[in-house]
Amino acid sequence: MRSFPKAKSIWKCFLCVPVALCVFYLGPPSVRLLIGYIPMEKCALESADLLVMDDDVDASLDLRSRGDVQTCTPWKAPVIWEGMFDPELYDQAHLKKGSSVALTVFAVGRYLDVYLEPFLRSSERHFMVGLPVTYYVFTDAPEKVPRLPLGAARSLRVVRVPRLPRWQDVSMMRMKAVADAIASDVRHRCTHVFCMDVDQEFTGRFGSEALGDSVALLHAYYYHLPRSLFTYDRNPDSRAYMEAGDFYYHAAVFGGSWRSVKALCEACYRGIVEDKRNGVEARWHDESHLNRYFWLHKPSRLLSPEYCWDRRIGYRRDIRVARLQWAPKHYGALRRP
Repeated sequence: MRSFPKAKSIWKCFLCVPVALCVFYLGPPSVRLLIGYIPMEKCALESADLLVMDDDVDASLDLRSRGDVQTCTPWKAPVIWEGMFDPELYDQAHLKKGSSVALTVFAVGRYLDVYLEPFLRSSERHFMVGLPVTYYVFTDAPEKVPRLPLGAARSLRVVRVPRLPRWQDVSMMRMKAVADAIASDVRHRCTHVFCMDVDQEFTGRFGSEALGDSVALLHAYYYHLPRSLFTYDRNPDSRAYMEAGDFYYHAAVFGGSWRSVKALCEACYRGIVEDKRNGVEARWHDESHLNRYFWLHKPSRLLSPEYCWDRRIGYRRDIRVARLQWAPKHYGALRRP
């Protein structure tokens, strides 16, 4: 039995070498199948009773139901995958607690025209169904926001923001806008907040099992890769600088209690402002700052890539359901001045 961990490490190294070469020299189409065979770390806990829980219902998580993936972190936070949880238990628990959710989304320029309506329509079908939800749409064109029929206890609020000259600035400045909205309005209405990119569509349940104090998402393109290939910001002059980390998190989806999200957004914004003052820009903008924040302040809940999947990756046997999917990207047209 003692030889198994060593054999596993050798196998991972054997796979990682050709993967690394393919990533840098052959490009994504050549590596998707191979990457899916790199094994993830496994949860070391015997049962969910040993988790550091966001809520008592987390004790019902079946950490052993998914032997193919990592179901908990070294700091005893759960990683949520299909097959681990009973949806009804979570829905009943959060209804009893009176949980309510703010969903923030930025729809500026052509992103509003192309993506906002499909995002909202699909959210009505799949996002936190049965719980009170308030959509916060941040846009430079409030008059163009579609007025869609919404379900019971669901509402939409529009927040005007300036249209900045570069999409990178829009991406980074959302941290301040979300923090300000939480301080002025969200905290009076909702217990939890999710922040999402608008160029996505819900295609399956994105429910109360995703709620927690501090929620991060495993990036669909990195969750099988070794840490040495994570694209953290390696520039020591940036406030987003990281030599190493735990996982690579995707800024397309993050959330938590309103207090935790406010703290995250304020910290990331401070880092962005300091970088600008020093003439520095993080490698992946707000996502780089978010990764550093979650490295220093461990999230209490991780969502698997089921919660934000890119169909271009192709088949992965560990992705049993795609709950939110990237919409087709047309960056050349969308990001023109």
